[in-house]
Amino acid sequence: MTEWRSMTLGKLCDEGGGEIRTGPFGSQLHEADYSSEGAPVVMPKDIATGRVDESSIARVSPEHVARLAHHKLAIGDIVYGRRGDIGRKALVTDREVGWLCGTGCLRVSVGDQADARFLFYRLGHPETVAAIRNRAIGATMPNLNTTILREVELTVPALETQRRIASILGAYDALIEVNRRRVAVLEEMARGLFEEWFVRFRFPGHEAVPIVDTPDGPLPEGWRWSTFGEYVAEVREGVDPSSVAACTPYLGLEHLPRRSTTLTDKGIAGDVGSLKLRFQRGDVLFGKIRPYFHKVVWAPFDGVASSDAIIYRPHSASSAAMALAVASSDSFVAMSVQTSNGTKMPRANPAVLRTFQVATDAGQWAGAYRAAVMPKIELCAALAASNERLAASRDLLLPRLISGQLSVTTAERQLEAVA
Repeated sequence: MTEWRSMTLGKLCDEGGGEIRTGPFGSQLHEADYSSEGAPVVMPKDIATGRVDESSIARVSPEHVARLAHHKLAIGDIVYGRRGDIGRKALVTDREVGWLCGTGCLRVSVGDQADARFLFYRLGHPETVAAIRNRAIGATMPNLNTTILREVELTVPALETQRRIASILGAYDALIEVNRRRVAVLEEMARGLFEEWFVRFRFPGHEAVPIVDTPDGPLPEGWRWSTFGEYVAEVREGVDPSSVAACTPYLGLEHLPRRSTTLTDKGIAGDVGSLKLRFQRGDVLFGKIRPYFHKVVWAPFDGVASSDAIIYRPHSASSAAMALAVASSDSFVAMSVQTSNGTKMPRANPAVLRTFQVATDAGQWAGAYRAAVMPKIELCAALAASNERLAASRDLLLPRLISGQLSVTTAERQLEAVA
């Protein structure tokens, strides 16, 4: 530990010619300036698991980017959310270069005296996050500013050791990213196959099957229109919090990913005191509140969920894959938005969603779809579980490395065993 120095984050950035800057104020970037095209603007809501999620990111025109050029992101910058969930951060990669730091974020440019990846991980140390949280302003909606972040106390090793530590921790993240991309590909394959067979009707041998008109639209001969309710039942098994073991997996809306059917996060029941709904492995959970967020997942384990989710249980194993495909389709989600109740906080209407029309064959292609897709769904769940273990191993390493309990050389050997 003799090579480690104690200093503030602000001093570390200053030594290397970096800076800590607040994103543009609301007076500089108005709501009317945002659009669906142009350069992305990174807000706290877009920061997830250490990376920027652009699925619902706001954008601005090149004119606004030029006007706010001093807020442009560069590779190695750290975007740190300054409102709400303290500790939310993302490391800027090649993809985000030239994007804008948003109003609710702080941009940390580390300079040349620190390794950006090391500092990214160092800011994720539980004690550092707790220290920042304790200094945040406001109880209901904690806020940070440049002064608070600049005064964060850090212990920092020599630059070469920083790079070695960052390389170790980054290797875990690289394995996680490979699995994440495999999940994305598998999900896209399942989604594409459903659309090909049951929406475009381009199943194998479709050329020999005539399309016939029906009152509800054209269908291949021998097919019929069914409803989503024929595949699933809505389950509302309420459970009292006191009757649930504290370690039971809990799923709130905050745990359901957007536009992905693979669960990558969860809580525990002991941390939530409200009434919950029980779900079981194989159920489909649909985010009822603000359904336009497109939160639909397949449950890989038994647990309890917030009542803000609709729990659908397939009637049989043969309908499980179809149930997930239908519930996560763009047209199903669009219907949930169009028929939702409420304006400020729209809620999907389960009774209406049961009537959603589904093209159904005599059973051949539904069975073939299940055989092709269920192994992919199971593999996605296994990859997500592997990522959870990798992340846990990574998160255990940094405190031990910083405390001197584990040498960098030993950690490198452990990584070789994992890889």
